[in-house]
Amino acid sequence: MVPPSPTRPVALTVAGSDSGGGAGIQADLKTFHAFGVFGTSAVTAVTVQDTRGVHGVHAVPVDVVVAQIDVVVRDLAPTAVKSGMLATRPLVDGVAQALERHGLPYVLDPVMVATSGDPLLDEDAVDAVRRRLLPLATVVTPNTDEARILTGLELRNEHDLRDAARALVDAGASAALVKGGHLEGAETVDVLWDGTSEWIWRHPRLDTRHTHGTGCTLSAAICAGLARGHHLHRAVGDGVEFVARALRTAPGLGGGHGPLNHFADVPDGSESD
Repeated sequence: MVPPSPTRPVALTVAGSDSGGGAGIQADLKTFHAFGVFGTSAVTAVTVQDTRGVHGVHAVPVDVVVAQIDVVVRDLAPTAVKSGMLATRPLVDGVAQALERHGLPYVLDPVMVATSGDPLLDEDAVDAVRRRLLPLATVVTPNTDEARILTGLELRNEHDLRDAARALVDAGASAALVKGGHLEGAETVDVLWDGTSEWIWRHPRLDTRHTHGTGCTLSAAICAGLARGHHLHRAVGDGVEFVARALRTAPGLGGGHGPLNHFADVPDGSESD
């Protein structure tokens, strides 16, 4: 865990609760803590969830979600925010209005489908994510399935990842990290494009079923880095490495897609911004 700083940074996650503890709000708060950031939250939905799947979803009323965001920002002054599961179009619209008011560095994790394959975003909310949230995003972090839905592109190889990242920036995001973990091959490839520069991270592919919460954890790690004042490239690089370590040391819990190891060592920050 990163040691505390004299003035501890604060981050906010706007996402759903995972009763299994591996994804959503729970993964985000664990990741914030690992990176030495004080975590706050606005809960958008309560899920009935374990490593085998999502067995139920109860969306929180929009006014309650927005009120959570507003009171946290006014009192605790987070320096970065991320969103995960938003579930419905009214929630997307309400969160977008709140983010517009507060103008914080923002990591958009466009959560659409759980690792188990269960849907987590209504079909009529996808266009709202594209129109309302992409233009607010400091960085958007889709996996290949989410990038395909948002861009309409087929993603089969690294070249396609690069095209998708550019398409997302053209659509309004300040930067896009397109994650290639769902593609075939001996390596996983993640591509970051900020409209000017491109960075690529590669890791050996692990043969594991313990991948629940990878997207939440990565976007939370990036949010923590931004909250600490790091440049986007540094925040993404540290997040990608943290997830790789957390995958390699996953605790093996549950009978389905088990969670990562949120006790994994955080990168030491020796890489330059």
